[in-house]
Amino acid sequence: MRSRTVQPIKRRGQSKNVNRHSGRRDLGDTQPMRPVNLSSYQRRIDARRQVVRTPGPSQARASARKRPQRTGLAAVIYRMRKRSAEKEQYFDYDFLLAVVFLMCFGLVMLYSTSYYGAQGDFGDDMYYFSKQALIGVAGFVVMFVVSKIDYHLYGAFAVEIFVFSLIMMALVKTPLGLTLNGARRWIQLPGNLTLQPAEITKIAVILFISYELCRLGKKAYTVEGAVRVLALGAIAAGGVLFLTDNLSTAIIVMAITCLLYFVIHPKTKLFLWIAGAAVAAAAVLILILSVTVANSNNFRLQRIISWLNPEATADSGSFQVMQGLYAIGSGGFFGKGLGNSMQKLENIPEAQNDWILSIICEELGVFGVIVILCLFGYLLYRLMFIAQNAPDLYGSLIASGIFIHIALQVILNIAVVTGILPSTGIILPFISYGGTAVLFLMAEMGIALGISRKIKFGG
Repeated sequence: MRSRTVQPIKRRGQSKNVNRHSGRRDLGDTQPMRPVNLSSYQRRIDARRQVVRTPGPSQARASARKRPQRTGLAAVIYRMRKRSAEKEQYFDYDFLLAVVFLMCFGLVMLYSTSYYGAQGDFGDDMYYFSKQALIGVAGFVVMFVVSKIDYHLYGAFAVEIFVFSLIMMALVKTPLGLTLNGARRWIQLPGNLTLQPAEITKIAVILFISYELCRLGKKAYTVEGAVRVLALGAIAAGGVLFLTDNLSTAIIVMAITCLLYFVIHPKTKLFLWIAGAAVAAAAVLILILSVTVANSNNFRLQRIISWLNPEATADSGSFQVMQGLYAIGSGGFFGKGLGNSMQKLENIPEAQNDWILSIICEELGVFGVIVILCLFGYLLYRLMFIAQNAPDLYGSLIASGIFIHIALQVILNIAVVTGILPSTGIILPFISYGGTAVLFLMAEMGIALGISRKIKFGG
């Protein structure tokens, strides 16, 4: 609702508001600036609420077709409840089941991977497991709380969330910033807790870019609209890179922006040409760097050099990569058995983080990796279902952004562990150790469940 600004009544003899006791002008009587500012801000919030409820082209066409039917576990529960279920909101139990399985599987593999190092470093073999388990429980609570919130509220405050994420990253450069393992990417919190602001930026970009695409409408297809959207993504990615010195997350943030724009754009061939040109340019650049900067001291360039010739630096730059490949090769198809990995015995440093997939390959073999990929595939399928059946364009874009985020991290982590790409420090979602990453990832799952609650089914 629009609020009216009360204008002061101008009486005779009061053309100039003068305080009779002091003889000075009383500006507060004639210029009620604060109500005006609040009113204009409220109007902007109301306008954003209207923007995020605008149906997209696919939703408009879908309204004329038959509504989708419930599938999987949700359909079974719906039939068991019979009439009582007709009055309840839809809840994607299949999506929840995939999240639960991934979290439980991740905890089992985290303990198997980290107990030896945790016992040697902290005197407690359950150090990493207990912390991850507590954060996982907190993550489920956050997921269910977030799922109850109307996702349109995020669109109304998408700009503020985006700015907040930039401010949080800037705090890393202040005395609140914390350096761990040579990287300054965290903020020190009370109670010996830490926060990685780059994880907030991932969610903020998904919510804000989705809102911008809804606001621009068909203008997003123009050059001006494309420049605006990509520039906003570049600002977020630049903040991640220069404020937190995290290149891998900056790449993911920019990739989310580009792929969301690809999802909304009606033309496909143009993006394929651009992607092909980018890959070709990257290949040429890598070849040039491999020749010209062989003795560079830059650690990122050293990673590329080690990736191009891992055997030459097997005892230094590519040590972790080679040990991971040894673990993958020794596992075979069914693996050595849970807990029987040899490479986790300090051969792979910090194996519970980026390289946990290599230990899974050694202990559970290729079969264990296939199980993980099936779980991730089913989770992504449910996200695609939510995106296709969301009631409006904003909900569809948010679900698509979450899909892109998880898919990118899974693909990049597997590519790094298998030596297809240089080492980038990207964790495997739900599986790798990381408190902030798990907590905000579960918040994303809550947002997806909140969108699924708005889906209307027939039958």
